[in-house]
Formats: sequence, C-alpha cells, structure tokens
Amino acid sequence: MADVVVVDDSQFMRVQITEILEDGGHTVVGDASNGKAAIDVVTECEPDVVTMDVKMPGMDGIDAVEAIMDEQPTPVLMLSRYTEEGAETTFEALAAGAVDFMMKPDGEVTTSLVEYAEDLVDLVDVVSRADVSESPATEASTVTPEPELATTEWESPPTIVIAASTGGPTEIHSIVGSLPGSLGARVLIVQHMPEQFTGRFANRLDELSELAVREAEPGDTVGPNEVLVARGGNHLEVDAESGRELRVTLTDDPPVHSVRPAADVTLQSVAGTVSGPLLTVVLSGMGKDGASGVEAIADAGGKIVVQTPESARISAMPDRAIDTGVVDRIVPTEEIPETLFDVLDSATDQNP
Repeated sequence: MADVVVVDDSQFMRVQITEILEDGGHTVVGDASNGKAAIDVVTECEPDVVTMDVKMPGMDGIDAVEAIMDEQPTPVLMLSRYTEEGAETTFEALAAGAVDFMMKPDGEVTTSLVEYAEDLVDLVDVVSRADVSESPATEASTVTPEPELATTEWESPPTIVIAASTGGPTEIHSIVGSLPGSLGARVLIVQHMPEQFTGRFANRLDELSELAVREAEPGDTVGPNEVLVARGGNHLEVDAESGRELRVTLTDDPPVHSVRPAADVTLQSVAGTVSGPLLTVVLSGMGKDGASGVEAIADAGGKIVVQTPESARISAMPDRAIDTGVVDRIVPTEEIPETLFDVLDSATDQNP
C-alpha cells in the first residue's frame, strides 16, 4: 500500500480522508491545509501519492499540482465537486499533471465520503503506481500530420476508436487536438469517466480540435470529421451503418471490467457492424479493458496502435493490449497522429 499526503482546507475532511485511507491499509505520512503548505509537506515526506482538494485559500490545488510536478513529481489524485465548475477545474488540474480525480459526493465538506471509502482506497492505490517522471502530454498541438488520409479511395470512411482510462484525458487532448478538420474518419472515444464529467470533457475537446466533438446521445450518428465521446454511466455501441454515418446506441447493461462505458463493448460492436478501414488506439489506463476488443478488431481486419507502456501514466491497458499479440504499432503519444495516417493509408487491402 501507499504512503499518502492528504491536502484539504477542511480539517474535518483531512481527518475523514486519513481515517478512510489508514483503515484501508495506506499510511498517511503528512497533511496540509492549502497548496503552499502541500508543496513543503510533499518535499519533506516524499509520499507515493497526494490527495489534493481543488479549491483552497491562498494557493489552490491546480497551482499546487504544477509546483509539485516542477519541484518533486509525485502522483496526485484530485478530489473534486459534482458541479460544472468542479469539472472544469478538474480538467485544468489534469492538464497540470494530476493523474486522476474522484468526486466528493456532497460538495467541499461531506460526511458521505465514507460511503465511497473502498473506491477512494482503491483509486489511491492505482494512482500511486502512475509514472509522473515526465510531463503530461501537451493539451493541444498546432501540428497537423501529413499527408492527409486518402479518404476518397474508400467506399466507407475509416472508423477510429480511442480507448483510455486513468492518465488518458491529457493524452486524448493531445491526439485529438492534433488532427485536422479534414481527417475524413469517424471517431469514437471511450474514456473511463463519471457521467457528470464526460459532457464537459467532450466540450473541452471540441474547443481544442478542428473536428466536431460532442458527447454521445441515444440514437446519435457520427460521420466523417466528427467525434463522439461515450457518456459516463452508459456503454456505447454501434448498431448500424448507413451510408457514411454510424448510428450508436447507449445502454445501461452491467459494467464490464467494473467500468461503464467499457471499450471492449464499443470495440466488439464496431468489429461486428462497421465496414471500411478500422483503427483502434489504446492509451494509458488501469485494468484490461480493450484487450478482447482489439482482438475483435484484428479479426475484422482492423489495425491496432498502442501507446508505449513506458510513456503511459498507467501502463496496464497498453500492456494487456500488447499481450494479445495483435498490435500493429507501439508508439509514444506524440507519434500517434502521424502513425494513424500511416496505418490507415497503408490499409490497401480494405480499399474497394
């Protein structure tokens, strides 16, 4: 288990979080009531992981994360609120270098956190294993890969599915922000994330990207140069292809690998429904979601690109995908857009 520093401006919350973590087997080696004090405590205690409140007087959680990553890189788990403002600041914290986040169930100060004690203990364990020795991927890139996809050679447009979990949002920001508006592909994103956050995540991607990005709705369609983000709390399945568009459905079927949405569900539906070139991208995350899905994509003649495990914050999802033996390319995040073009342009066997 992990050595933890707990940062929160509420003494009540610091005590509650400490009790939860220590009852779960972690060791709390220090605490702090604001961001500035947190930097000093982290430097002194050298913990495995930090739980960080977002809004605090003086130096807030975002500035504290940036300083910790500059001075003594340490995995950080943000504790955020169930609000639109909380979602926005959480994404800013992830861009600053935080590994993942967990929502406070009833706001800044809550007694309900004990109901999620097991989740907090488990997530601290996951985040403590993250590799933060390098800065997270740049949130948006101005580099457009060349050459563009030769989409006119395909009767059906390419379909790209991106799968990610812990550590994935900044990687997705970097990749999607690098793609041109003339991409020509239909893109689906499955990022393990609570339903209160996936809409804001999609909006943020839309602001960064030349592509049209939105959160998936029931019965939605996705066409060339469009991106659908799976809604938290629902599986995303492709149930039909009509002309150049794919129709999707959202289900509340049981979680797969303890997550919903699950990439495996989306990938298996894509493999069984979609014509034309297929490409799957597997990024940072804990667990094995995506592994059986990439096998289905490979069986359907698609291609698989995986982030190098050593460049991923959490390497489990890339590792499990690689273990299948069907992966075509293993590259760091910054090379994925160019690799995407190269792999799809070389898929001549799927051209009409």
